[in-house]
Amino acid sequence: MTVRATKRSAGLLLFRHTDEGQEVLLGHMGGPFFAKRDAGAWTVPKGEYEPDEPAWEAARREFQEELGLAPPDGEAVPLGEVVQSNGKIVTAWAIEADLDPASVNPGTFRMEWPPRSGRIQEFPELDRVAWLGLGRAREVIITAQAAFLGRLAEHSG
Repeated sequence: MTVRATKRSAGLLLFRHTDEGQEVLLGHMGGPFFAKRDAGAWTVPKGEYEPDEPAWEAARREFQEELGLAPPDGEAVPLGEVVQSNGKIVTAWAIEADLDPASVNPGTFRMEWPPRSGRIQEFPELDRVAWLGLGRAREVIITAQAAFLGRLAEHSG
């Protein structure tokens, strides 16, 4: 019997305060599977890491890889962990910061597309990022990650 290690991801959830209330920066997952989806296709900018890498360091590295921008400095608010429906454990921190989504230069990944075609294509990790109010963010974020929004609201409340 083969034992598969649980995959882990870590990420940074940027937030800011506007006249309309608190907003968070989420990314829409790139690639053909999510191209036409909205609900459940938005995520905290995050990525996988190995057990020997500290989660905080992975979160900062992955922010840079996913968005092509240096992670912001500032007080990091631990948002804990969630377990997604695929079994992946995601750890996140919130940082109050502002950035222009137009400045994002996302990393890419390669996959065979269309399936069984033998053609390898490259897609952006995140095909767009946007500032969303907490209500809208709850509607579109990966279901398990909605807990991060609640924890951020409690911290900010």
